[in-house]
Amino acid sequence: MADPKQNEIKVVAENRRARHDYFIDETFEAGLALTGTEVKSLRAGRANLRDSYAGIEKNEVFLYNMHISPYEMGNRFNHDPLRTRKLLMHRSEIRRLTSRTREKGFTLIPLRIYFKRGKAKVELALARGKKLYDKRAQIAERDARRETERELRGRDRGRDRER
Repeated sequence: MADPKQNEIKVVAENRRARHDYFIDETFEAGLALTGTEVKSLRAGRANLRDSYAGIEKNEVFLYNMHISPYEMGNRFNHDPLRTRKLLMHRSEIRRLTSRTREKGFTLIPLRIYFKRGKAKVELALARGKKLYDKRAQIAERDARRETERELRGRDRGRDRER
């Protein structure tokens, strides 16, 4: 029987800002080619996805500007924190991403890094940038939803007191 912990996903880092700055059209899972000290730093949760993005060169996908802090015990074998990292994807997915990113306004943004069955994975999003007015509309919508929920909760409390 398979160990239930083995299928667990351990999230290392999340790019919360991406959902604020971009419209997410589609997400993909990609493997991450890492060195030994990078894996140890990731397991310690020492990664940052802010300002990182992915690009396609010669039918290969690479992740740029992702910061993985140097491993404390790594001494001279440590890695460069901002090095370009290769993403592992199926050829058909890469072709599809290539055609979609050539369209106006689409880019590849990493949403989160996690471990799945012991392997480091990246959730990549095919995204379009938001304009300032889009962000304002989303904030107004969220505030209105929050306000109506607050009103409904208040109304339910009033009924409980009457009984």
